[in-house]
Amino acid sequence: MASVGNISRRGLLGSAVAVAAAAATGVIGAGTARAATRGGHASGGVTPLWREFAATPFAHAQVPFIGRAGYRGGSDLPRRRAVVANVLHYGAEPDGSADAAPAINRAIAAAGERGGGTVFIPAGTYRIDDIIRIGHSNVVVRGAGSGRTKLYATKNLTELIGVYGSRYGGDKSSWSWAGGLIWLCPEDRWTSLTDAIKAKAWPFEGWTGNKRDEWQTLTTVAPARRGDRSITVESTKQLRRGGLVLLRLADDADHTLLEHMAGGGPGPEAYYWDDKTKLTSYVPYEWPVRITAVHGHKVTLERPLPLDVRPEWDPRLTTLATPLTGSGVEGLTLEAVETPQSQHLLDKGYNGVAFQCAYDCWADDITVRHVDNGFGLIGASACTLRRTRVEGRGSHHPYYCREGSHDNLIEDFTIAQRTVPAPAGTQLHGINVEGLSSYNVWSRGEMEMGTFDSHRGMPFANVRTDITVNNNGRHGGDASAGPLFGARFTHWNIRVTNGRAGLMRIDGLAPYSATVGVSEVTEFDQIDVPDFTGDLHTRLEAYGTPEAVWPPNLHDAQRALVR
Repeated sequence: MASVGNISRRGLLGSAVAVAAAAATGVIGAGTARAATRGGHASGGVTPLWREFAATPFAHAQVPFIGRAGYRGGSDLPRRRAVVANVLHYGAEPDGSADAAPAINRAIAAAGERGGGTVFIPAGTYRIDDIIRIGHSNVVVRGAGSGRTKLYATKNLTELIGVYGSRYGGDKSSWSWAGGLIWLCPEDRWTSLTDAIKAKAWPFEGWTGNKRDEWQTLTTVAPARRGDRSITVESTKQLRRGGLVLLRLADDADHTLLEHMAGGGPGPEAYYWDDKTKLTSYVPYEWPVRITAVHGHKVTLERPLPLDVRPEWDPRLTTLATPLTGSGVEGLTLEAVETPQSQHLLDKGYNGVAFQCAYDCWADDITVRHVDNGFGLIGASACTLRRTRVEGRGSHHPYYCREGSHDNLIEDFTIAQRTVPAPAGTQLHGINVEGLSSYNVWSRGEMEMGTFDSHRGMPFANVRTDITVNNNGRHGGDASAGPLFGARFTHWNIRVTNGRAGLMRIDGLAPYSATVGVSEVTEFDQIDVPDFTGDLHTRLEAYGTPEAVWPPNLHDAQRALVR
């Protein structure tokens, strides 16, 4: 086992990490566990489920392995790079007197043309009448700190790009779940998306392009098991170390892939999938991953396989739209002009920061204010959102994760209490995940409002851990999107301040799931029933006593196992 290290940024100082590592090797005493404390926690011993998980971390039935979630497999964010462009030198005024968006975007383009570097936005207030676009890899936009650099956005995405209808029909606005006034997306992909929107040819937003068939096969893949790091392929001719590929798993006529995502067995086998048209439109499952080694016909991947690989699912590695990599946004506040929150699903697009077709990208020390939707992950993977905050008049989706987004880490996040009452007919979701998105982590959060919005579309193997939540939102998702949960969803140390249920305790809803250390909660008017019949094979531990959970943060503990 690798040694435990590289954990100073979390300040664990031997507490949860020491306990986790000791538990994994079976050498921990009750005295050690009781002596360790963090954030007011005092443990009476390691949680039994953690001991069990640590023995088989890559193939546990209920708890997913998320120890490599985020930027570069969970690495610390990169140190500050050299400044190659200062927006003041491109004509931006820091007093809000003129539109600074053209100057900021010229500076970003100049950095991209040089192969990357940091674009610095000094302290001040900068009016922006357009989208700030980061479309080149290895470009970082950095302010002087979220309390010192502010971008004041005067227009919404409907004004700037146009009306964006839903590809599923109806009169909904797709700006309710897409796009940002700071938008990290590769240049070609952004152009193809916005051209399609302007033409009212509502696009697929994911990894391959505006259509699902815009990919080419690199090689086929032999059978493998969930948790494997190495796979056998037919040919490595088009594969290289460090390259990004897309693992593509198609479903069969009996929907055995969807059944597998739900944990398998009688319940998923009895479920009727054929009329879940939105859910089936999300398949094939597409998982981007970096190759770390190629030897003969063996390929080693950056992360363990998220699912089994079986011949009936036509497994293959394919091309993907060239993603944005190594780019980030740091140290600033994006404040939209304050307008009343729109009616549900009719958002105009006063949206915050969006990551689309992005891999190994990040946000750090970013606040968004008065936005329709805060931080978006749309076909984005392996990204880290750290020290982010949503505040102001209230948001539809403070955080959303959709369209096949995987392996992302959202940590040290805050959803602040809204500053004005919610208008009638609006909706508040909270931290959203949907659309077969998997292995994402929300860690160390303070939610003064919102909920855990599993938004149907059968997201699976996601983790919410070490979060305090005033659970006053409601989840969404229509019936055609299928189940609320797939397998291996885990809620671990969740402190519910208002005692309201609603996707907090999930042992009665999610198959092959774990609810560990959730406050005691009671039902309210949004009462869900399980999508699958029979035994859900769920685990419930330390119910009503989150203070007793050890380790207190599942992601920190898992990360310690692989360092």
